[in-house]
Amino acid sequence: MAINRVNISGNLTRDPELRSTASGTQILSFGVAVNDRRKNQQTGEWEDVPNFVDCLVFGNRAAPLADMLRKGAKVAIEGKLRYSAWEANDGSKRSKLEVVVDEVEFLSPRDQRGAGQQQTQQPRQPQYQQQPYVAATPRAQTPAQQQMPYDEDIPF
Repeated sequence: MAINRVNISGNLTRDPELRSTASGTQILSFGVAVNDRRKNQQTGEWEDVPNFVDCLVFGNRAAPLADMLRKGAKVAIEGKLRYSAWEANDGSKRSKLEVVVDEVEFLSPRDQRGAGQQQTQQPRQPQYQQQPYVAATPRAQTPAQQQMPYDEDIPF
């Protein structure tokens, strides 16, 4: 049995690029940078080494995501790996692995990931209404709760 699933989280390395096939299928492509921690053999220090992952979204979700994603936005991606191989113009063989995205979770606040156009107004600050403090009154216990044979202070 083979399982082809990948989960990554990181920052977008560039603004997404939206294009369409001749048949009208929309394709959104973007890159995500994820860090790998390695120990430097010369210094003995741990270093973050970036890995750059190409991602693709197909179909109806491509256009809305293009409006919501911007370079630098932090996202979590779930999808599957796809291998592509081709021959370059100079005759050399090329290949790459990319992620075909099934799910995108936004880890950046909306004002940091963009909303289509540049926002000209300041983000709205939440307004909190102060509610008066009301002391809780103890609830009456049912007969089943009164007969519990164990200590209720045990944390689970």
